[in-house]
Amino acid sequence: MFPSTYAKLSTQVLSSVTEANAAAFTAVTAPETNGESETAPATQDTVEPGADHPGWDSDVPGENVDVGDAITFTKTIHDEDVTRFAASSGDTNPLHLDEEFAEETRFNGRIAHGILVSGLISAALARLPGDVVYLSQDLEFLAPVEIGDRVTAECAIAEDLGNNQYRLTTTVTDGDGETVIDGEAVVLILAD
Repeated sequence: MFPSTYAKLSTQVLSSVTEANAAAFTAVTAPETNGESETAPATQDTVEPGADHPGWDSDVPGENVDVGDAITFTKTIHDEDVTRFAASSGDTNPLHLDEEFAEETRFNGRIAHGILVSGLISAALARLPGDVVYLSQDLEFLAPVEIGDRVTAECAIAEDLGNNQYRLTTTVTDGDGETVIDGEAVVLILAD
């Protein structure tokens, strides 16, 4: 009886984690357009692996990475990004979803999930040459990101740890240049 219950619980946990990861990926990789008529992000079905979309901006290093190289990824956080992330992750905190509630908080309105915003770091890393595998990520959330803010993740290679492993500084800044997330990551980069 116990192994059966454990297997069922493990399957449910794995399913929840998979859904949350898919939501974060969808939210940070959904297309948009620049200019006065930005459109809502597309559904997960329209996002293709390795593809960029209008409204996303990135700056990538050359074919080889080295200490000092940096990569950036910029995207607007839309209401649809936040609601899809909440639905998939189960994080339905009213601070992210209920405008009336959020207006009465210290933030004076809804804010995006911190983990959703930190997903832009992963989006930047996905643009490095080769296969990139996260080994660790430390984050410090310094300021909120409001719905509609355009944010930029920057990952800079700080140290070559050997064996294709690198330590990176990771930051996310808002449109005013304020750092909203600061951190450090270790990744494995395997050449194509």
